[in-house]
Amino acid sequence: MAKCFTLIIGLLVAPIFVFAQDNTNTLADLRQDLNVLYVEVLKLRRELSTTQSSSIKTNDNQSVLARIDSMEQELRRLTAETERLEFKVDRVVNDGTNRVRDLEYRLVELEGGDVSKIDFSTTLGGDLELTSENTVSATSEPELAIGEKADYENAQTALLEERFEDSLILLERFLENYPDSPLSASVIIAKGNAYEGLGEIKKAARAYLNSFSLYEDSSVAPEALTLLGNALVSLGQTDAGCQTLAQVIMRFPDSDYSLEAEEIMSELQCP
Repeated sequence: MAKCFTLIIGLLVAPIFVFAQDNTNTLADLRQDLNVLYVEVLKLRRELSTTQSSSIKTNDNQSVLARIDSMEQELRRLTAETERLEFKVDRVVNDGTNRVRDLEYRLVELEGGDVSKIDFSTTLGGDLELTSENTVSATSEPELAIGEKADYENAQTALLEERFEDSLILLERFLENYPDSPLSASVIIAKGNAYEGLGEIKKAARAYLNSFSLYEDSSVAPEALTLLGNALVSLGQTDAGCQTLAQVIMRFPDSDYSLEAEEIMSELQCP
């Protein structure tokens, strides 16, 4: 019986171990794995159920069945939790997408553009697949092309020296020369800073929105969203600014910008 129970544990743990090694699985994949595992538990239960009485009295079989009952309950709980998380993720993505689209619409209106030409076909976050390469780049120092770091530092130096027009030229040139740079999100934010220095708040807000919507998972996303909220307030769009700052708190609760957003919302007396 001990050997049988060891086999049961092996069958139960193996799929979970495999899943833990594959962090590219989606919530839907996890739910499917849990369902498969639940079926395996039911099969094992049938195998442990005897069809005839035995002359030997033992509590081992009852103990194993009790443990399987416990495993079944845990599987049901995990399945329900997975479905809840999947629903929550979908809701956050949809809500965030709608808010970004609303901000896009408002900025186009403020700029006097044609709102009928706005592309609303994309969803916040896109269809980006998480790979081991993405994971490494997010946790390690980004690899830069030859001259890339120097060009970035020159643009930042111009910005710090308040040579805003020069910095905009350098930042635009950087984006043209290094379109796939891991610094792109930061460069677009720097463009927004330069526009603010020139008093062009609408263009600054556009830059912050572009940085966040194009690089939602970047390390500077909380900064971009906070700056966007501030810019909207400066443009007289206080309600939109408050909503944007609230998104900072909801999406990035552990970020320093979350605390900054709370302070700004308190000063603005946001609802």
